[in-house]
Amino acid sequence: MSRKAVAFTGPSGSGKTTLIEKIAQKLTPTRDIVIIKHDPSDKAKFDTEGKDSDRFFKSGANVAVVSPTRTTLFTHQRRKIDQIANMFGKFDLMLVEGLKTLPLPRIAIFRNKIDEEYLPVIDAMAIDESIDISKYDIPSKIDIIDLNDTDAIINWIDKNSTEI
Repeated sequence: MSRKAVAFTGPSGSGKTTLIEKIAQKLTPTRDIVIIKHDPSDKAKFDTEGKDSDRFFKSGANVAVVSPTRTTLFTHQRRKIDQIANMFGKFDLMLVEGLKTLPLPRIAIFRNKIDEEYLPVIDAMAIDESIDISKYDIPSKIDIIDLNDTDAIINWIDKNSTEI
């Protein structure tokens, strides 16, 4: 079984989630896609206050919500990426949003300006026409992809994603 992964990074509001969603929508008819999103501020909300799963999780227990169409896991333990991958079992491609410290091929998404602090940890950048690339000193090892060309981004992923 070949399970590959690639990561996306960039400033808040740059369009990471939108791009990952477009890629997933394009690939899911032919590939099994897994998405992992990092929540560094622990601000994401997954259940409504007072509902059963919220109450169960707040009790300190790990919780699985199982229905005919999905399974949702709420756990108090931090998981490593390989543990998470194993929980999903078989898949073709894992798209990771954030988690800059993971050693995965990484695409940064920028709009309006390039945050040069990301340059040491990325392999490619997806930018749109709002950025004048000539104003930046981009290392030659970083590929530049049109943010609005989902097919070009998928081609980059297919060539550069790594087996996990």
